[in-house]
Amino acid sequence: VQLQASGGGLVQAGGSLRLSCAASGIIFSRNRMGWYRQAPGKQRELVAVIASDGTTNYADSVKGRFAISRDNAKSTVYLQMSSLKPEDTAVYYCTIMDGLGPPKYWGQGTLVTVSS
Repeated sequence: VQLQASGGGLVQAGGSLRLSCAASGIIFSRNRMGWYRQAPGKQRELVAVIASDGTTNYADSVKGRFAISRDNAKSTVYLQMSSLKPEDTAVYYCTIMDGLGPPKYWGQGTLVTVSS
């Protein structure tokens, strides 16, 4: 199983970025997918998840600003991030969730830096 994340970078506060994560080695359409992030000096936290039926859930801190989506034909999950804040600065990881449980596979992470 491989997860290849991309799309991170440096953006000014108020700006937008879209992260992508291509999965291989799994039947993508059957899996619940997630994005986590870890900011410097902080614990890793769940950002958003999307179920195989497209149902989504978000951390309160990103609701209304971030949108998770998936393209099963491309085995890819996306995280559209808007109205970015400096506190969104973190390494973002895509994950394959273990059903309704925690992640069972992690991608390598992509760094998002939001400048004020």
